[in-house]
Amino acid sequence: MTENSSVPGPRRDMAMHNDWWVSGWEHVLPRQGFPLTLLIGTASQPGFTGSLDDLLQEIFDGHWDMIGGDLDAALTFSWPDEEWDYEEAPEGREASEAKRWERFGAMLTAAGFPVPTTVRDLSELYLTWGLVCREETPDGTRWSMPAALPLPGDLLPLDADLAKRLDRNRWAMRTGPLVDRLITHLVDDLGEPQEILTSLDRLAAATGQDADDVRIALAEFVASGDARVQRGEESADAERLEAHRRFRLVMDWEHFHENRIQVSRG
Repeated sequence: MTENSSVPGPRRDMAMHNDWWVSGWEHVLPRQGFPLTLLIGTASQPGFTGSLDDLLQEIFDGHWDMIGGDLDAALTFSWPDEEWDYEEAPEGREASEAKRWERFGAMLTAAGFPVPTTVRDLSELYLTWGLVCREETPDGTRWSMPAALPLPGDLLPLDADLAKRLDRNRWAMRTGPLVDRLITHLVDDLGEPQEILTSLDRLAAATGQDADDVRIALAEFVASGDARVQRGEESADAERLEAHRRFRLVMDWEHFHENRIQVSRG
């Protein structure tokens, strides 16, 4: 987060908490959860004291469309002006909103929390849940957020499907960068070989990771269908490879290029 207190308010840098996407709250809360977290993250910067209303006034002259206007705006799960996707939700906006509110309300009620109806209500829940801390000091109100946000499943009774989805998303965000390093080595350094004789230790040295991270990346790579691991003529379990033991990594580049989006960086 950047201190910029000498610059006029509308040019203050906005700051988003890095753990927001990993934690999975965006899949649980009404859609204003994201801009509210962005607003609180900005309030947590050094050099700011005051209420969230003060910050909203400073940056947006008191009205921010993304949050629905101001902190007293009604919470919604969809963007009112977005084109509705009837393939994804054929029941329509009103029925979809009602269904999501029913699930959300039941979840909070079961956990003993009030069901918020406005952005301001949601900000108070953030305080209750420990997503944010508000402290009154001689200089005014100061805001802060923990380095790691509490997870939704630690506070709310998630249904099985949502819990699995959040776990998958967190795992993908954990493993994605590891797999990307392995891909960069295979594509840029080795020129897409059909197969290589290697070991976890060798791949770790080549990609700047430790052997355990390479094992995770390799297991995900194999699970995606882009490669297989063999020892001799037998298939090997990537998750059980020993760091020093050699194996053959056999690539399926046709599958790789058909199923992965590659981004080139200059």
